[in-house]
Amino acid sequence: MKIVNIAAAMGIIAAISFSLMGFGQDVEEIRENVLRLHILANSDSEEDQQLKLKVRDRLLEVGGEIFENTGSKEEMISLAEDNTERLTAAAKEVINENGYDYDVRIEVGETKFDERVYNEVTMPAGVYTAVNVYIGEAAGHNWWCVMFPPMCLPAAEESEELDDVLSDEQLDIVENNEKYEIRLKALEIFDSIKEKISDWIG
Repeated sequence: MKIVNIAAAMGIIAAISFSLMGFGQDVEEIRENVLRLHILANSDSEEDQQLKLKVRDRLLEVGGEIFENTGSKEEMISLAEDNTERLTAAAKEVINENGYDYDVRIEVGETKFDERVYNEVTMPAGVYTAVNVYIGEAAGHNWWCVMFPPMCLPAAEESEELDDVLSDEQLDIVENNEKYEIRLKALEIFDSIKEKISDWIG
């Protein structure tokens, strides 16, 4: 029976995959071409949320120096990894200045995001590479932005912009989300089904 169920599920996946093939590829390339900054507060208390924003401001300031004129996502990832200690020290300094002794961890890695809006751009749900900043217990609401292209860094003035790294079709997806709302939701459900079946099989 399990084999029959798996076969049926794979058939459904194949059918959905075919109908979303081109669109799904565009969304996957959006995820692959973007680097995100993800800051998680210690908790949802008003004080911890305000502290998160102060850490954000300092990291964006320091990041503007580190990532100035960065030409690619890969280069920015490399710089982030090489400057983890500097970024951590900057975050820790802000935390101490505000009377807290929370630890800070900064890691570059794959992170799953829900669909999120930044300024007038909507990033589809899915797995992105992100510079993750964990403050204390990291149990509070997060703040995020797009590091590459550097939409939230001062380097954005002299570096690549979103339309430099995305095709016209991909740019349309992130700038006109309402047009693709149904397909994005279908793709999100499809990805969730694939993930569950993968866990189920093995």
